[in-house]
Amino acid sequence: MGTPQIVVRSGHPDFLDLPWDRPLAAWDHPRRLDLPKGISRHEVQFFGYDEGIYAVKELPLLLARHEYAVLRQLEDFGAPSVRPVGLIVRPWLDPYAEAAGVVVTRYVEYAFSYRELLSGWGFGERRNQMLDAFAGLLVELHLLGCHWGDCSLSNVLYRFDAGAVDMIMVDAETARLYPSLSRGQREDDLQLMVENVAGGMADLAAEQGIDLDLADLFLGEDIAGRYRALWQEVTTETVIGRDEQYRITEHINRLNEMGFEVDDLVLTPRAEGSRLQMRLKVAGRHFHSHRLRELTGIEAAENQARQILSDLRYYEATQGQIGTGGRRLAPIRWRVEVFETMLARMRSLPDRAAQDPIQAYTDFLHHRYLLSAAAGRDIPNDEAVARWLEAGQPGYPLG
Repeated sequence: MGTPQIVVRSGHPDFLDLPWDRPLAAWDHPRRLDLPKGISRHEVQFFGYDEGIYAVKELPLLLARHEYAVLRQLEDFGAPSVRPVGLIVRPWLDPYAEAAGVVVTRYVEYAFSYRELLSGWGFGERRNQMLDAFAGLLVELHLLGCHWGDCSLSNVLYRFDAGAVDMIMVDAETARLYPSLSRGQREDDLQLMVENVAGGMADLAAEQGIDLDLADLFLGEDIAGRYRALWQEVTTETVIGRDEQYRITEHINRLNEMGFEVDDLVLTPRAEGSRLQMRLKVAGRHFHSHRLRELTGIEAAENQARQILSDLRYYEATQGQIGTGGRRLAPIRWRVEVFETMLARMRSLPDRAAQDPIQAYTDFLHHRYLLSAAAGRDIPNDEAVARWLEAGQPGYPLG
């Protein structure tokens, strides 16, 4: 029957202990974990190793090779997608059947499917957050030249990101990468998304016995509207005067506040000579994440990173000059004296905080801010933690 051909990236298990001589659906392995997952047209299972948890998806070999290659490229671009770990060509089980491949990806911690985000048959108070996240994900992928081809509620994972929702692409079977996308390609992706999302909400309503008229069938249209507004914001060319260079800084700062990084700035003289046409080449939506990683080595989602950076700035402001090295040493001292100490406290707490300590930390920071604003003074961490726990570890308000 042959042996599997296994390609695995360094730093991960070799997966040789898994029963590759059988179809994935027939596996009964001690490493298998029963974790929540979305709807998939292909078999997906999860397995735990010392190095972490991995998602294993079986699909036709050509599709598996394509998906693995696309995910590797998206990772190189820093895209919000699952991280590919390995590609396995399974031994032939049936000489008359299509060859099978398996894509192994790193399990996304603290993530969940759209069904876990739903409240009743809709997204409740999380609706606006989900819509903005979906639009932002599509804009970011399109800026990278990725035509998804099958964008749906089931093909993304969700994570709470400070006071927002973050989304991650998990299915790249139909995705194609180009140097850039035409308007027609982008609109094609949007139309597919609108249809898929409407179908997903209709299926959910049918499963729950809810009248179709009450289902959120226009959810995709709302996402498309937000997408177009965001795309306009990040791609519009602006004409400025030669003495209005401050507007360049304003525009870049506005994009940074939205999380987008700016790769290149192009200034083209206009025919009249006194005006410049400004065009910014916008990269991924990870400005604050990258900044936090550069300063401290901490990995966090975009809005979490924005909140944590504010805490670092607060620490710098209250500490003043910190000996030799000043501001260069402040992030290191903050991480040791504040962040790691607080993260250990989050991990020691029951339930929600221990499950996602960085999200819990941003919840705490938000609560500390509200306490300080109400008191008209800075509330120390120890006092703020005690009052946060008394209040039942409240998170960000939904919206």
